[in-house]
Amino acid sequence: MKDEQQHDPHFDGDSPHTLLPIDEHIEEVPGPDGKKVRHRGIYLLPNLFTTAALFSGFYAIVSAMNGNFSHAAIAIFVAMVLDGLDGRVARLTNTQSAFGAEYDSLSDMVAFGVAPALVAFTWALDDMGKVGWVFAFIYVAGAALRLARFNTHIGSDDKRYFTGLASPSAAGLVAGMVWALNDFGIDGGDISFLVGILTALGGLLMVSNVRYYSFKDLDMRGRVPFFVILLVVLVFAIISTDPSRILWFIFIAYSISGPIQAVWRWRRREIPANDSEKVE
Repeated sequence: MKDEQQHDPHFDGDSPHTLLPIDEHIEEVPGPDGKKVRHRGIYLLPNLFTTAALFSGFYAIVSAMNGNFSHAAIAIFVAMVLDGLDGRVARLTNTQSAFGAEYDSLSDMVAFGVAPALVAFTWALDDMGKVGWVFAFIYVAGAALRLARFNTHIGSDDKRYFTGLASPSAAGLVAGMVWALNDFGIDGGDISFLVGILTALGGLLMVSNVRYYSFKDLDMRGRVPFFVILLVVLVFAIISTDPSRILWFIFIAYSISGPIQAVWRWRRREIPANDSEKVE
């Protein structure tokens, strides 16, 4: 009996954790000698940021259901900031884990997949009936497929580029639209078809093979010239003058940057071939 308890991964002697009605999380990671090492529990700090991002996505859904569309859109943008912090905090504090990666992916699905689609649906697409459902579901399905593809391609893709529009950027495209146009006093039902097209387009861009610059090769810890911080202050000042419309414009520009670069690269490959034909 004693030997069986020692080999049971959930057995921890007289630890009070064994009395809790929740199973303890045990994760196996490669040790220094290549052998598997078991770690009990999860890292608190990065998962706090992930939980906050998850809550922001949930808050966005509830706010949209209550008709507070600006608050809902702002909550999605807050989730973007928190989502960007959790991974960086995990790397800086050396607290990366498989649990954290999976939890972050599920949080992204809520905050950047389900929440933007439901916010857009509640604001505009509900008036279209089942057609509105289709537009919203295309976005949700695109986000789910995008996250699944990203998780399976980790370590194999070029870190400088994303394949397909990242889910936070697609969420910024949709949430920025709701925030900006709602601040203009525009009723979503009056432009429901355009909202549906843009929402579905965001979902299709996520599952496309269009490449987007990831900004992951930027050195955030190195020294930079003094004017760079002044430029950052200027950018924040400009955004603060009209955050809804400026942020929406930024995400529109980023969303179309991928297709524009794809066309430009295609044209560069075609031009030499055409020139060689003219020479012959």
